[in-house]
Amino acid sequence: MKLLPSLKRPTIADAWARTSKLPFGNRVFSRLIGRMAPYSGSVGATILDLSDGYCRAELRERPEIRNHLRSIHAVALINLGELATGLAVMHAVDGRGRGIVTMLKMEYYKKSRGTITATCDVDLPQSPGSHELDVTGELRDEQGDLVAKAFARWKLDLR
Repeated sequence: MKLLPSLKRPTIADAWARTSKLPFGNRVFSRLIGRMAPYSGSVGATILDLSDGYCRAELRERPEIRNHLRSIHAVALINLGELATGLAVMHAVDGRGRGIVTMLKMEYYKKSRGTITATCDVDLPQSPGSHELDVTGELRDEQGDLVAKAFARWKLDLR
């Protein structure tokens, strides 16, 4: 008999399902993620859409994330890229295994200004066991121009 079933940590998928339908639910979820992973939350990105293998997140330009060139700082962009790739993977993995990033890199193509949207769409392994997964996230500006790409390698252990 479980005496305290409500103390079980909800999975990322459960948290998204519960919050995303609420008014401003995506912002509530984004803040929850920021509390679970404070560094990821430090740039203030908002999750727009999330499912197994897919994430779309947005970062609005603000003075505190700008560099000396009056564009969004490179580290804020890689933070956004890691957040999008990570949530796309962990939405499916959380609750049935675990994962950790073993490599993260970014390619920058142009200065990032305004609102940047990161999108990640990846096919995830279904079989139990240990997997290495390369994941790419694209970051685009409001005009749809590709401003950067994030590349993350994930080590997954699935049950």
